[in-house]
Amino acid sequence: MNKKIVLPILSLFFLATFSNFAQNPIAWNFSIEDAGNGEIDIVAKATVDQGWYMYDTDIPDGGPNPTMIEFDNISGGELVGEFKASDKKAVVKFDEIFQMEIGSFTNSVTFKQRIKVTDKANFAVIGNVRAQACNDATCTPPLPVDFEFGANSLPSTVTVAGTTEASTTTASGTIDNAAIAENSTDAANLSLTDADMAAAAASNLQPVDSDILWTPVIGELQALSDGDDLADASLIDIFLKGLLWGFAALLTPCVWPMIPITVSFFLNRNKKSRKRAIKDASVYGMSIIVIYVTLGLIITAIFGASALNNLATSPVFNLIFFVLLITFAFSFMGAFELVLPASWTNKMDSKVDSSKGWLSLFFMAFTLALVSFSCTGPIIGWLLVDAATHGNFLAPTMGMFGFALALSIPFSLFAIFPSWLKTLPKSGSWLNSVKVVLGFIVLAVSLKFLSVADLSSGWGLLDRDIFISLWIVLFVLLGIYLLGKIKLKSDSELKHLSLPRLFLAMISFTFAMYMVPGLWGAPLKPLSSIIPPLSTQDFKLVDNSMELVFDDYETGMAYAAQTGRPVLLEFGGHGCVNCHKMDATVLADERVKNLIEDEFVFIVLMVDERTRLPQIIEVDDGGRNSRLRTIGDKWSYLQRHKFGTQSQPFYVVLDHQGKPLSPSHAYDESVDNYLEFLQIGLRKFK
Repeated sequence: MNKKIVLPILSLFFLATFSNFAQNPIAWNFSIEDAGNGEIDIVAKATVDQGWYMYDTDIPDGGPNPTMIEFDNISGGELVGEFKASDKKAVVKFDEIFQMEIGSFTNSVTFKQRIKVTDKANFAVIGNVRAQACNDATCTPPLPVDFEFGANSLPSTVTVAGTTEASTTTASGTIDNAAIAENSTDAANLSLTDADMAAAAASNLQPVDSDILWTPVIGELQALSDGDDLADASLIDIFLKGLLWGFAALLTPCVWPMIPITVSFFLNRNKKSRKRAIKDASVYGMSIIVIYVTLGLIITAIFGASALNNLATSPVFNLIFFVLLITFAFSFMGAFELVLPASWTNKMDSKVDSSKGWLSLFFMAFTLALVSFSCTGPIIGWLLVDAATHGNFLAPTMGMFGFALALSIPFSLFAIFPSWLKTLPKSGSWLNSVKVVLGFIVLAVSLKFLSVADLSSGWGLLDRDIFISLWIVLFVLLGIYLLGKIKLKSDSELKHLSLPRLFLAMISFTFAMYMVPGLWGAPLKPLSSIIPPLSTQDFKLVDNSMELVFDDYETGMAYAAQTGRPVLLEFGGHGCVNCHKMDATVLADERVKNLIEDEFVFIVLMVDERTRLPQIIEVDDGGRNSRLRTIGDKWSYLQRHKFGTQSQPFYVVLDHQGKPLSPSHAYDESVDNYLEFLQIGLRKFK
């Protein structure tokens, strides 16, 4: 008998799915202490959850992420010494994985960073602390926890022997206030950073006028548009995916038995009027659609399309969703049973009994949504995440519409043709087998979310060949299970092998064999939107990557001006599914690859790159003040400000002044269409 886990899983699921923040096993408390002689200590006390530990501030190269402090700016003060633990020493042990001595802390520890106060009246500190927490099974990413102190936060006992000119300090040194003000005025001042200038000098490139390069070209781009609406194609795509997953959900043990039960209820309720039974079933089906479509509208209205897109590439979010899918997969395989609190369904049942007419049918549909959640929950969550990456406001709603339509169709059809109920397969052990098969698939899909977190954070834990190896093992095991050679505790005795199971086993083994060449660098084009990019492959027989790709906008534009070539600019992301698919299917095509290498300067900007900028840049972002902290922030702002769009992948051909030469190009797996897009820009440039 399965052990039931009765939790408010629905609330937990959506809280985890649509929140930017994970539960941090480390709680921080910040304060300021007077250290005497005109100096203070920023005190950061960390409390670590039971069973977890955090790393020391001093970790050798190649080890895990150390605990560290970062300053956005310091006004009226200067850093003194290093950020380190003050009340205890780290417990140092040899780590077998990293093959080095590593210090760590448990329970609680206090860290301090000393600062010399140079201007008490204008003192201000803004920064964050990052620490990685681990237990025996997992580790969190180094989650940032912000702090901010002003002059009124200084202890009254702090004295300053003498005043000096106010300065602003970051973790990497002191920066003149005027320089920050210059970078904060407008988008045009997002000029070459010190690193960019060094790269340009090393390549003997002449820096270009950043004022021109950052000038918006939204109007010019719209004028060049040929009217193709790829957004419509994107909506149709997500609708079809929703429809497909809706039909898959019908075959789960939570939904399938409800079809004959519910339809029989309608027919018995209206024995004298078949027309009335059909009408009630139709209202019931429409109620299902309304419930799920409303869910999609609410989620989009709360978060917005761009926020959902950013959320879908967040490492923290993807780690949360990875854990959730793993939990659901184990539940599907019979390790335990996830059910909603009985009070929820009982309350809906009482609403059905106390209501009349169409309202009672609506509450019946809501009861179905709650009862079936343990099977449909991971499907709905994955569908909403996939819709979020399309960058279209209506995408989550269209996905839910397709999903709900597939769920509602059987109830309406069987009410119109009740004799069809006799042809339905009876509920039995095959439903549990379907659930286990879905468990294998959910387990495989969960690796996609771990991969996105890995790519966005640059951990390098789940490279392409490791990902493919795991999938090969999973689908081989699935094939063995379908043949009856693996039996889980929730399975019944398999007396004979049916033809459907045999064919599904053959498909699973064939799919596993198809992936084997991918271990040596085969493109595996149909899977390119799921598996990590080829650039993460450790071993490749043939390297088809581009010869020269710039990852900095200004440096690439300077190189284009020197070589006399037009620019092919791509906005992508480490966690962008369609970006990887375009790389593997379109840009890997020999005709496209040769044309780009021979005629263009290729610049690829990752909008989810987490590397921090040398200094914080403040900009006016659509009427609000925005702070750009990372390289990804900078390129994301460039795309919004200059081109007026936020979705990825996004391609555009530019001249040396940063003006578009052809209509922009989005996700489209047609190689011929991409070649035409390149040729239009090339002809206009020449």
